[in-house]
Amino acid sequence: MSDGSYTERRRQEVLRSYTSGGRITAMPVRRPDRLVLLDHVARALEPGVRYTAQELTAVLLEFGSDLAALRGGLLDEGFLECDHRTYWRCGGTVEL
Repeated sequence: MSDGSYTERRRQEVLRSYTSGGRITAMPVRRPDRLVLLDHVARALEPGVRYTAQELTAVLLEFGSDLAALRGGLLDEGFLECDHRTYWRCGGTVEL
């Protein structure tokens, strides 16, 4: 999960570097940058809502076509959990 060490300015720089038109153009190699990008994707998921695989796929397709990398990254980094049939957001930042 994001450790919050990046400033908002740096976070915006990372997003500009790896997205175009709201879609991910490349997955960062550096983990801190990757966490910024995954947190950005996780923000599209409503905390407390359970998503079917099809619903999650629809959300992820808004960000890019490499669904395995996005889903796997979100799960591996603790932004997302699943129980074989549904997915739910369990990490990341939230807008207040």
